[in-house]
Amino acid sequence: MAEYVSSTVAHILTELRKIIVGQDQPIEQMLVALLAEGHALVEGVPGTAKTLTVKTLARIIGAEFGRIQFTPDLMPSDITGTNVFNVATSDFTLRRGPIFTDILLADEINRTPPKTQAALLEAMEERQATIDGEVHILSPLFTVLATENPIEYEGTYPLPEAQLDRFLLKILIDYPPVEAERQVVANWDAGFNARRLEMVDIRPLADGDAIARCRAEVRQTRMEPGVQRYVVDIVRSTRAHPFVLYGASPRASVALLLCAKALSALRGREFATPDDVRDIARPVLRHRLSLRAEAELDGATTDAVITDILQTVEVPR
Repeated sequence: MAEYVSSTVAHILTELRKIIVGQDQPIEQMLVALLAEGHALVEGVPGTAKTLTVKTLARIIGAEFGRIQFTPDLMPSDITGTNVFNVATSDFTLRRGPIFTDILLADEINRTPPKTQAALLEAMEERQATIDGEVHILSPLFTVLATENPIEYEGTYPLPEAQLDRFLLKILIDYPPVEAERQVVANWDAGFNARRLEMVDIRPLADGDAIARCRAEVRQTRMEPGVQRYVVDIVRSTRAHPFVLYGASPRASVALLLCAKALSALRGREFATPDDVRDIARPVLRHRLSLRAEAELDGATTDAVITDILQTVEVPR
């Protein structure tokens, strides 16, 4: 069963590496979000190929790609769409917004006011949009990958906790290793141009239903009761840690379960292990914790707290 998932992921990674160099871990985490039917918040400095990665991924899996550039004057109707009066037919017709797609890149989501950010909430949670009282169903593949710039805070609107919790993962993209960056330069010198992806020999997945099949197989992945208890123990420990003001909710326990199962299927196994739980715990939990002010002043980070918890919670045999 898991062989189909691992072979599909292997194909995606092979094609992605023709364009993206040195970002294997963030790419793996994006695939976990996709296979676990969730959304991901991607944080990284400008120029680390966030947009290029998402656009290339959509092309490989044969998905429709949409992009919203979030700005302070963006309105909710700019996201969902609006009904427009057609003079010729004397009727209203729906002008669909960019959320009617498969893979949606929400670029710099923290640059728009909370009212507009909230327009994504229903779409992300229910995979539907309500426009003038009428419900419109979104694509079954609908996945939001939202980007944030971690170094510019002027003119930004931090995402509220309710919306942060809608993201299955928070993925951090760092600068690539030196050898990878040298390869990027060599690729551009050899003629690669990120604005001309059609010039790169990218082979899309042969099976148009590949992602749907992978998702179905991920849902069949097993997790033993001992590993389930390990998941709950980790999440509950976030609520008792002395550096944490408030910890992760039961939704985080479910997210950690789903992501560990997706990661195990991605790695070719039919059951999730404690290693899968540990490997995906940071991106699942880092945006769901709020640290005490004094802890932040002392330099504590959510990743450091999660690492401390992983070192103290007993691992099942």
